[in-house]
Amino acid sequence: MLTYLLRRLSYALPIMLGVSLVCFALVHLAPGDPLVSILPPDASAELAAQMRQMYGFDRSYPEQFGLWLWRAAHGDLGTSIATGRPVAGEVIKAVGNTLRLAVLATAIGFVLGSLFGFVAGFFRNSWLDKLASLISVLGVSVPHYWLGMVMVIIFSSSLMWLPATGAGPSGSEGWAWDWEHLKFMVLPALTMSVIPMGIISRTVRALVAEILEQEFIVGLRAKGLTQLGVFRHLLKNAAPTALAVMGLQLGYLLGGSILIETVFSWPGTGFLLNSAIFQRDLPLLQGTILVLALFFVLLNLIVDVLQTLLDPRIARA
Repeated sequence: MLTYLLRRLSYALPIMLGVSLVCFALVHLAPGDPLVSILPPDASAELAAQMRQMYGFDRSYPEQFGLWLWRAAHGDLGTSIATGRPVAGEVIKAVGNTLRLAVLATAIGFVLGSLFGFVAGFFRNSWLDKLASLISVLGVSVPHYWLGMVMVIIFSSSLMWLPATGAGPSGSEGWAWDWEHLKFMVLPALTMSVIPMGIISRTVRALVAEILEQEFIVGLRAKGLTQLGVFRHLLKNAAPTALAVMGLQLGYLLGGSILIETVFSWPGTGFLLNSAIFQRDLPLLQGTILVLALFFVLLNLIVDVLQTLLDPRIARA
């Protein structure tokens, strides 16, 4: 297992280098001046040159990339052009908010998706199967941002049950796990959970249908095992793959929540990326994408290890 972990960590290094290079290239290929957000319209050429020198934009692209990569390896992601604050602090705070929301959304999606998937697979070709499959297809097909806006209109504007935007009465700085703060997470978490719910439901349904056709299930039923006993064996065999899908969905939600967080003004990485894109804040944009990529690689490693521990049929040398 230790050899496997070391090998996977060695694979992560070139991945992170490639992600850093692609991120750097894309943000610099975008049109526009990155200093336009802080320079006044009547700024002199001397002032603009000083600002470019301060942020290193007067250097060649290979020099900029090498310097940024060296600083990032030492934990320095640069300084935000728009706010003047360290990028690392901004990203860490946003990642904490997104992780909080993504974990809740993944938990909701996993519970509902597993329930619908087991029901659909266990009662194949019945009306329950058709209903659960329809719900999972709708979950995958419905656009996130559209569903978020609909939920805001219904539950915030019309019924006034839940707040539409923000992270709590005192913002994300004074976050606490009480209802006064949790109610701000309900709508964005439910909206984010729809796609993971649909994907997990379809995956579990296919797993259950495949396992039910295997010989050991037929043997268990031939021995007179009850439906509850068969279900326990079914759950044990389907759990490792279902948990692996859940872990991957958590990674996708960490990096793909930009529209949801923008709709609900949730101060996470998606909201931060949206602000960085419109403000052409290159250090903030590069730092956020790099940290999200690191999280995704780490989650893949954790999922592989957990799947090995839960499923003894998988051998990692």
